[in-house]
Amino acid sequence: MKKVFVMLMVAVLCCSTAFAQGGQEKKTMTLKLGHIRDTEHPTHKGAELFAKLVEERTDGRIKVNVYANSQLGGIQEMFTQIKSGDLDMVYGGINTLAFISGGEALEITAIPFLYRNYDHMRTCLLSDEFASALAGAEKATGLKILNITGDTAPRGLTANKKITVPGDFKGLKIRTAASDTVVRTMQKLGALPQQIALADLWMALKTNVVDAQENGAITVMNNSFFEVQSYYMQTDYIRDIECFYISPVLYNKLSDADQATIYEASEEAGKLVTELTHQQLDTVYDTLGEHMTVVTEPELRLDLFRQELDGLFNDWDGVRWPKGMLEIFKNM
Repeated sequence: MKKVFVMLMVAVLCCSTAFAQGGQEKKTMTLKLGHIRDTEHPTHKGAELFAKLVEERTDGRIKVNVYANSQLGGIQEMFTQIKSGDLDMVYGGINTLAFISGGEALEITAIPFLYRNYDHMRTCLLSDEFASALAGAEKATGLKILNITGDTAPRGLTANKKITVPGDFKGLKIRTAASDTVVRTMQKLGALPQQIALADLWMALKTNVVDAQENGAITVMNNSFFEVQSYYMQTDYIRDIECFYISPVLYNKLSDADQATIYEASEEAGKLVTELTHQQLDTVYDTLGEHMTVVTEPELRLDLFRQELDGLFNDWDGVRWPKGMLEIFKNM
């Protein structure tokens, strides 16, 4: 009888140990998050805060490793990695979802001069009116949007010649984002748009592969584009918001509590990105002015650019995004 009791106790202990080990395996998770920004950019600071908060608030059960500066490839490559299961998350612009098949509705995020400021843009994209289009894009692309949060510097223009009116774009070889909206805009202005990875852009400008590029002032500063460009035109023509993308397979595996935790962490990260972006924008144009000529209104004729581009995307209304959405956003 004693022998049977001992055997039963051993069996119970073995089962308990196996259960504990199995539970521990289920609880521990390490996620990979990639982005294209350099390590001094507000986006990277936000990604680091996100990782810190997630680990703290899950008592170390969920860890997030952050890969900056296109270490895992460009934005489209990272989207592909999410869908293949090789990457868990990306922190990048909402504009970029329109770069891949199924994300066409998000072209509306890159319409020139459409959004007044960050709050206006975020309100539009998180509105009930746009919810179905956003959900459709998620389903079609296979990418889950965890949160749209984190202001970015509005896009300007750098070049080795002063550009003040639409005609100055004629024949300009310009590096643009891989956005149909941006490409169409530049073609309308007479420029010759080309796609080059951000990590390769400094050398492309140095060697005159392209003459110009369109990015925000913080990106221009952090990537030292002022070393290879003479003028910064403060057009502020396109706004963007950083966005946490996540594998829908991974997201659906998380408990409700963990889903809430990573959302709350993303919200705090976005607030930090917005705060740091605004702090940098308070001084960045003065700093750029020490290295290059900063061109602003009234010398920069933004009124003429608005006139030239007016109505350029009306044929996409009701085709790429819900009909009437441009007017809804304008009046929101």
